[in-house]
Amino acid sequence: MLNLIRTVMLGVWLTTTVVPVALSIVLASAFVRGKALFAFARLWCQLALWGAERIAGVHARVHGWDHVASAHAANQRLVICAKHQSAWETFFFLATMPRPLAYVFKKELLWVPFFGWALARMDMVHIDRSARQQASRKVAEQGRLMMDRGNWVILFPEGTRGPRGGQLPYKLGAARLAVATDTPVLPVAVTSARCWPKARWVIEPGVIDVSFGRPIPPQGRDAQALMDEVERWIEADMRRLDPDAYRGQTA
Repeated sequence: MLNLIRTVMLGVWLTTTVVPVALSIVLASAFVRGKALFAFARLWCQLALWGAERIAGVHARVHGWDHVASAHAANQRLVICAKHQSAWETFFFLATMPRPLAYVFKKELLWVPFFGWALARMDMVHIDRSARQQASRKVAEQGRLMMDRGNWVILFPEGTRGPRGGQLPYKLGAARLAVATDTPVLPVAVTSARCWPKARWVIEPGVIDVSFGRPIPPQGRDAQALMDEVERWIEADMRRLDPDAYRGQTA
């Protein structure tokens, strides 16, 4: 019951904070774009993480941050590929990464009141997943454009949230973008389903591990070979971080 109360309180917190921030983004977009709008979005995601920690008892434990810091210091382009188990990591990455992120996401999110309106005004890439060829071209074209603006591009290669201990097919969009733009892929393992599972509405207090791997260069690999390596690293690290969820399985 306590966790249910905390979950409801967090939902109220997220709803009441997103409205003013989203409206600020929409209004400000008439005058500024890029990093200025990203700062508003980062603020809301920081508020979301604060609420997750203080209200719901969800904490983050980060591994391998030196890979992120080194890439940023070297002004290196990155395509980020992350495990996707809940909404939590969408807040985390945007709130903590050292430079603006361009998310690749399904266009249906644009229909969400306030949240979707703000997304539409930012440097993001929304795709129609029912039109795969058009979506692939859009990711390649707009992903390159976003990187030219100094953003890192982030994709969830499984395409949607998966269950704890599960593994969905890895799609090639991120690897194709990386190969086409000669950009390293930063693999990320995230154990968010330990606290914020897809199949359950109630959030459990606990620790979410976020593990950043060494950027994987695309040179000498085609998209399939690159994504295979990314997948191997992420899935092996998921089993290291959350062994109870993968008991009896291998990467």
